[in-house]
Amino acid sequence: MAEGTAEPRVAVIGAGPAGLAAALAAAARGVRVLLIDSGAEPGGQFYRQAAPALRASHPERLHHQWRTWERLRDGLAAHRAAGRITHLSERHVWSVERQPYGHGGFVVHVLLGPAQEESEAVRADAVLLATGGYERVLPFPGWTLPGVVTAGGAQAMLKGGLVLPGRRVVVAGTGPLLLPVATGLAAAGAEVAALVESAAPGAFVRHARTLAAEPAKLVEGAGFAVRLARHRIRPMSGHVVVAAHGDQRVDSVTVAALDGEGRERPGSRRRIVCDALAVGHGMLPHTDLADALGCGLAGTAVHVDDEQRTDVPGVWAAGEATGVGGAALALAEGHIAGRSVAARLRGGVPDPRAWAPAARVRGRLRRFSAALDAVYTPSAGWPELVTDETVVCRCEEVTAGAVREAVGVLGAGDLRTVKLLTRAGMGWCQGRMCGPGVAGVAGCEPAAARRVPARPVPLGVLAEDVTRPAPAESPGSWRLPESPRTPGEPP
Repeated sequence: MAEGTAEPRVAVIGAGPAGLAAALAAAARGVRVLLIDSGAEPGGQFYRQAAPALRASHPERLHHQWRTWERLRDGLAAHRAAGRITHLSERHVWSVERQPYGHGGFVVHVLLGPAQEESEAVRADAVLLATGGYERVLPFPGWTLPGVVTAGGAQAMLKGGLVLPGRRVVVAGTGPLLLPVATGLAAAGAEVAALVESAAPGAFVRHARTLAAEPAKLVEGAGFAVRLARHRIRPMSGHVVVAAHGDQRVDSVTVAALDGEGRERPGSRRRIVCDALAVGHGMLPHTDLADALGCGLAGTAVHVDDEQRTDVPGVWAAGEATGVGGAALALAEGHIAGRSVAARLRGGVPDPRAWAPAARVRGRLRRFSAALDAVYTPSAGWPELVTDETVVCRCEEVTAGAVREAVGVLGAGDLRTVKLLTRAGMGWCQGRMCGPGVAGVAGCEPAAARRVPARPVPLGVLAEDVTRPAPAESPGSWRLPESPRTPGEPP
């Protein structure tokens, strides 16, 4: 507990399902919570809400598990009214560091508002990372055309802006996200010309036992099948988008069937007319903040113990950051993390029996999500479909041919060397978006890259942070006060 305060404090970063569950669990057990989120409203991507000005008449029609969202929303409102949770919206966390002022704990640096041109620092005794995940983007000829969006991007447009990416849409790629995207777009009035899924039916058969152990998920899947049939959406399993075509905007896509090894079957290409393509190839965990803090990773996800603790004292993680598994798994992990951090910040030793039901749910859903990961893997032959002229790093306009030259001619044997030789991944996104695609084209193993800061920061913010003396802590306050400048000190 921080010196001079009556209650311990935890900063929960991210207000999606995991962050909300963690915040509610911690606040209910006597811990003050600072809930920091980049969105204007809580909910994350899964519970993304339309802007209030749009006055959505039936927002529940755009969501799954609406009643769960209502419980989370109402719980958050009650804790905010009681002063147990402080919700800071439109705050973009770019760094978390151990507090250097002798009091222990952490300092969280955030950029303010949509412009992100100002920064503030807040302090906490512990940090709970619920940073979620982001879409894996794989390149193909024509993927940079206007009208080509990610599957999650199409869903965000619909939920947050009540707009469609196009009138006749092809939904393609792989992963369970494609189902709610296709049915959601169709329910909102779009014509979904095809649902192109690279996973073949046989992949589900191989994991049938594990998948069948979650009957609620099977019921949910059956519901999607009914909605697909109702909207006359044609699922094309074992197929892949080979290319998108168009001059000023996408006007059609070419799809092809895959053979048993995940490669294009000769003579199977066909063209589908559309004015939008929503494409996604699964999700990856957001680990930038955890990695910068020194938290260990298990593959591409943050490693946590049974209490959702990382290997850095005072840092917990929950949700997609610890492994992509859906909202129900995120809720269970968030609840466990919130209870654990509350017990430990208040000087006690957590009793795992207190969250045994959530732990059982976590175990089942982790096994289920592992099976889904095995089913929904990008086709093995997708890099072969990427022509040398295809741009694979949009920020730096690096082509697949340049990447292949770096490997085949210049001898690059890993992703870092490819980056140094081609500048792929050196742009605005710092490889967050293009990393998997560049790695696939290069034939290299994807590597977790430590990105500090965790998001682009204006130089003025960094300069102000460096030149300003360390402020003294103000007991009882979340924000670190401004230090008075001495005459002649740089602004």
